[in-house]
Amino acid sequence: MSSSENILTYAKSAIEKQASAIAKLNSFIDDKFVAVAQLCLNCKGRIVVSGIGKSAIIAQKMVATFNSTGTPALYMHAADAIHGDLGMVQANDVVFCISKSGNSPEIKALIPFLKDRGNEVVAVHGNPDSFLAKNTTYHINTWVEEEICPNNLAPTTSTTAQMTMGDVLAVVLIKERQFSSQDFAKHHPGGALGKKLYLKVEDLLLNNQVPVVQANTNVKECLLEISQKRLGATAVLDTNTLVGIITDGDVRRMLEQHDEFLHLTAVDIMTKTPKTVSIDTLAYDAFRLMEQYHITQLPVVETGVYKGMIHLHDILKEGIF
Repeated sequence: MSSSENILTYAKSAIEKQASAIAKLNSFIDDKFVAVAQLCLNCKGRIVVSGIGKSAIIAQKMVATFNSTGTPALYMHAADAIHGDLGMVQANDVVFCISKSGNSPEIKALIPFLKDRGNEVVAVHGNPDSFLAKNTTYHINTWVEEEICPNNLAPTTSTTAQMTMGDVLAVVLIKERQFSSQDFAKHHPGGALGKKLYLKVEDLLLNNQVPVVQANTNVKECLLEISQKRLGATAVLDTNTLVGIITDGDVRRMLEQHDEFLHLTAVDIMTKTPKTVSIDTLAYDAFRLMEQYHITQLPVVETGVYKGMIHLHDILKEGIF
């Protein structure tokens, strides 16, 4: 059985080799890479990504990243392509073929058909002398010196290089297209990530009651308002102007400072000029404000008019964090 020390040594060595191989990819970010990026930017169709074996898995990852960042893309398995799936490729599509060796039989069979159809083909390869490299105009070189597999056989470093170059290309396209976080949210409407990017304070208010008292409201009525509206606080208005907030903490401080308190009013115990958020603030930003000031409630305003209150729990139950 291997010792813990050996396992740690092997693992750290593997990471160092991977990091070194990825760093060397910088030498392949050249005019050929620029040409590929410009081809993608000018593409009137979709980006179709194909591969075989482990490269096919990387192709799926590239497609997923492209689609989620504003570049329409399709995955096509190289073996299936030459048995009918080639029909998914349209006239204006750009086709990426991924192969470490560049000599995979399925890729070699696919290239002539793509060229006959008039599609531009991008070779993502690790062998400049391969069939794939010599029979295409556009190239992304993902050459690595060796795999981290002890036998230098299992695709490990080579697939990492392929995925890295795919991600780098996607990032370049994001920058060139000025694809914003708002655009990103439109492609990720579900789950925690989507909510972080699109869920607004206004959405959190829908199921909340609106706790509110006037500045001259007596303490007993303030406590009833806090209890009934179940948000642990109430806003304090002077007519229609928000002037303060009363939280559970303010109530505890009142009890510490006053033996008799029934004669007090809201203005006597409230926290003045509370932190607020506008109705169109992202829930994520509201959470960060709560975190910054160590508070759990925020009055919500729209053009200066008090609209209601949100609680930290409103955000947490949405599963954003």
